[in-house]
Amino acid sequence: MKLIRALHDQIGRLNNFVGTGVSWLAVVLIAIGTLNTILRYVGGWLQRSLTSNALGEVQWMMYSAMFLLGAGWALKEDAHVRVDVLYERFSTQQRAWVNLVGTLLLLLPFCGFGLWVSWDYVLDSVWGLELTADAGQLPVWPAKLLILGGFGLLGLQGIATLLGAILTLCEASPRASSEEAP
Repeated sequence: MKLIRALHDQIGRLNNFVGTGVSWLAVVLIAIGTLNTILRYVGGWLQRSLTSNALGEVQWMMYSAMFLLGAGWALKEDAHVRVDVLYERFSTQQRAWVNLVGTLLLLLPFCGFGLWVSWDYVLDSVWGLELTADAGQLPVWPAKLLILGGFGLLGLQGIATLLGAILTLCEASPRASSEEAP
């Protein structure tokens, strides 16, 4: 059980670290968006173009990083979308069963499918050092590489969710309670 708990906690720490890190991209994203808007209006007054497509490209890449790399953190923090009509009324053990079955039948296969489907798409972009189609031609392959990272982190957090459910069910079992009693 200690090994399971340690693995569960390590995955949670990893997603905390990555999720907290990419959450700060929101501040940068807002600053770039604000700057781009100000430059567009000032450029209009001066009848000059002060903005570039590169700012827009950087914005979508940062948003992609936040979305993809933050998904595992959102799952860890239970901040994802869930239909709580029944779940909030369930006991801890029932919730653990829902998490266990849902993770095994839905989340982990979804992550595996996402990795499988996107693998060639991402690697083609990386090997070709793909650039954006705009005049600035920023590298787009790092943003596409985040697809694999996002599915990987979400899958890892799915494993942690699965381990957490197993720990909850084992701790709640009558056998576990009787073993702890003197």
